[in-house]
Amino acid sequence: MGDWSMPIGSLGEEVVARLCELLDNASRGWRKLAEVAGAEKRFKCSAEELEMCSLKVLESRGSPTQCLLQLLAERDCTLKYLLGCLERMGHTQACQVLSNAVQDMIRITVQPESQVVTEGTRVSLTCWATGPPGLTYQWFCGKRVVPGATAPELVIDTAAPPGQPGWYICRVNCGATFSFSRWAHVQVEKSSSPSSGSGYCPTMAGLQILQQPQPCCLAEGDTLALECRAIGNPPPQYQWFRNRRPVEGAQAPRLQVKLVTTAERGSYSCRVFNLFHEVWSQEVDVEIGPRLFASGGSWQEGDGGSPEHSSPGQLYALPSPVPAATDKVALLIGNMHYLHHKQLKAPMVDVHALSALLRQLDFKVVSLLDLCKAEMEMAVNEFLLLLDKGVYGLLYYAGHGYENFGNSFMVPIDAPSSYTSAHCLCVQRVLQSMQQRRTGLNIFLLDMCRKRNLNDDVIPQVGALQVTANIVFGYATCADAEAYELSQGELSNGIFVTFLKRWLLEDEKITVLLDKVAEDMGTLEITRGRQALELRSNLSERRALTDPIRPPGRDESSARNLQWAKAHVLPESRHLCFDCGVTVQLGFAAEFSNIMIIYTRVVAAPGDITKCKAKLTDIPEELDVDLKCTNKESPEEVGSPLAPAWSLSCPSHCLYSRLCGLQKLRYRYRGMDDFVEERRTVSVGKPLIAKLNLRLAASPLPPGSPLSTSPPRSWGAAGGSWVNTPEENLSPELPGSHTL
Repeated sequence: MGDWSMPIGSLGEEVVARLCELLDNASRGWRKLAEVAGAEKRFKCSAEELEMCSLKVLESRGSPTQCLLQLLAERDCTLKYLLGCLERMGHTQACQVLSNAVQDMIRITVQPESQVVTEGTRVSLTCWATGPPGLTYQWFCGKRVVPGATAPELVIDTAAPPGQPGWYICRVNCGATFSFSRWAHVQVEKSSSPSSGSGYCPTMAGLQILQQPQPCCLAEGDTLALECRAIGNPPPQYQWFRNRRPVEGAQAPRLQVKLVTTAERGSYSCRVFNLFHEVWSQEVDVEIGPRLFASGGSWQEGDGGSPEHSSPGQLYALPSPVPAATDKVALLIGNMHYLHHKQLKAPMVDVHALSALLRQLDFKVVSLLDLCKAEMEMAVNEFLLLLDKGVYGLLYYAGHGYENFGNSFMVPIDAPSSYTSAHCLCVQRVLQSMQQRRTGLNIFLLDMCRKRNLNDDVIPQVGALQVTANIVFGYATCADAEAYELSQGELSNGIFVTFLKRWLLEDEKITVLLDKVAEDMGTLEITRGRQALELRSNLSERRALTDPIRPPGRDESSARNLQWAKAHVLPESRHLCFDCGVTVQLGFAAEFSNIMIIYTRVVAAPGDITKCKAKLTDIPEELDVDLKCTNKESPEEVGSPLAPAWSLSCPSHCLYSRLCGLQKLRYRYRGMDDFVEERRTVSVGKPLIAKLNLRLAASPLPPGSPLSTSPPRSWGAAGGSWVNTPEENLSPELPGSHTL
């Protein structure tokens, strides 16, 4: 049998195509699947996401089902959960397709993990698999075979010349069938102790969990058994937690509780640690029933707190009116690659994780990486355009920062080495501008250091803030303290978001939710006494991120939706026909609002052409794209550790390119002729955030606004205008007689 705990993203292209064929047009089709899957909160799709799926029918090869599966994959939906949804729908054909696909898989039970190691140490990568008899292994470094590496474990000596940093992958073979592990990146660093101001915690990559605990549903009197197995050096120790609280005496890999009652229900996780490292297992839910109610005698999940499940004579207070938003919008900024300061890793992963969670809460999300000061100002200005009376506005920032005289400052990537407030954005000025939009709730989540900036002795004149009783600040750390990252190779998380994402979907008042995050952060021993969440709020009502949206039905709402949509439109996929007879598919995927993936695939070629590739050339130079991250044969090679999140929407056997900094696109760039015989120029228009012209001097704020950097301009339904249209060139690389 295959591994049903694997994510949806592990499905092959043929299986996805077959599911799309069955679900795109059936009465029990993709909409029903979205409804059934949405029974679990984290898999619920918003109305805008369902509309996005529906619009796929307008594309020549678009599929609503594939779009839905992509959304579920981004939320870590497993094959087991998908099968359960199809079974509840009664779709036997789709169930059979999925079952056959999973049973035929080679099951990789332990994936190699990315690591950051000190020069001169030995690194061990492990790939274990189960499946049909006769499995063999072969390791690769990039595209090169590692000689003699045919065992499940690969040992790399970083002291041996020339050293072995790079990307590694393992191929598991069974006859003619094979399966690849995920890529693991080994980063070798010089031996040195990090400075106290680096913002990094010691590396967490030295332990590896082999077996994760699984969720379960039990009846009272049953035996609860959860298991977590790990490897490490020194050997790992264990501590089990229930609802983020330690379980007394539960310090073995296996947690067993006999004769359970409803008191044992909750969320369980296991902390695995040794002298140097610490990792956490996945958190799983344990449900214990039945719970009988007078109306029908059946047990229900949850607390049964609704009148239809009440016992005779039980009294319920009438619910108070539920607060609502006229809309919910979020701006997420992660600055990593600084020109004059220490590079960061966590903002990319944290912004991506929060984007997926906030979209589930029906937020309109703009997610941006690596902005200079002018771009940050314009991004905030465009964000303010989305705000209006009653709108919930959320701003999350991850990057370098500081706090002077009670004011917080976000540091752009182009800030000089000795920066002051003149080079940065003041958070309190952003708040003042948000108040002018009469918002219903203003939330600031600041994942940055709050140390004093000794180079800056100017007290900004922000002006008095209004008393609106709707402001919430969640600081990742206390005043005059630093914020840390958990470094795990290419995938690094900030400590704040590591705990925030556990609670973000809960139906709690935002201040109560952040209090729970603060309590969880206090359980992390490695940062105890160095980092603690600080909450500041004057919120007087019970406002929550889960509050429903009740649009006012005015022109402001439609204009706001148009403004948001402009920043999230990808170019349409298309097929290009070359004079030599080659047909190339050109497609697009989004990683962030300013990072786009372009993939190319040869779909047809004349019989006399034995080999052909379609490569992207003449990329606009202002994007400053690393050419080593273009025209790669696997999503993992384009330089993004988030490839599994977007690769499901891309077909296999493609060449992939990753274009960053789309906010910089302003003009047309034409490169010199290449050596290939044919080329085709393709205009991709103004994709994603590029439509908002962040590089152009413009401001939607009233004259004299603290954030205004230029005379005001008016915004119509179509927004701003473009100087020129950026263009990309595609070139099929034809060996043999077709190559010059």
